[in-house]
Amino acid sequence: MFICTLRATTLKLFGVIFLGAALLVGLLVAAPARAEAEAAPSAAEAAESTVTFDKVKTNEDRIRFLSQFGWTVSETPEEEEVRIPAEFDRVFAGYNEIQKRQGLDLSKYAGRKVMRYTYAVTNYPDAEKKVYATVIVYRNRVIGGDLCAPGRDSFVLQLNGEK
Repeated sequence: MFICTLRATTLKLFGVIFLGAALLVGLLVAAPARAEAEAAPSAAEAAESTVTFDKVKTNEDRIRFLSQFGWTVSETPEEEEVRIPAEFDRVFAGYNEIQKRQGLDLSKYAGRKVMRYTYAVTNYPDAEKKVYATVIVYRNRVIGGDLCAPGRDSFVLQLNGEK
């Protein structure tokens, strides 16, 4: 058996202990801050998590709902009762994919009558293009919606303006 011993002065011993304690304290302080930073949602996730889809009873509620996405809309919507198809064709299945990307799913409401409210968007960045916001409501809850522009350069987007 081979034994090796080192002789350290008292000053060096306390220096090593102090350095080790400082390193340990630094790790304990930095670890919770790093965990909070990793757990903090991005701006888009934060905006999405604060969007409420229920308690949409009146026209003012629907306008307030659309304002959560930053949209200013006309005061009077076009209202229409529509039925969600019992079976989705290719076009409606594509539209439902847009809904799923924003956390909604129309397949749960297949065959049901719902209300569709369509508003003219007055603050869309491309002011020359007519853009409409559609909100689909079932029992005072938004179950779907989109931004759309008719015409040659038409599009259908999520309510937050993403594809």
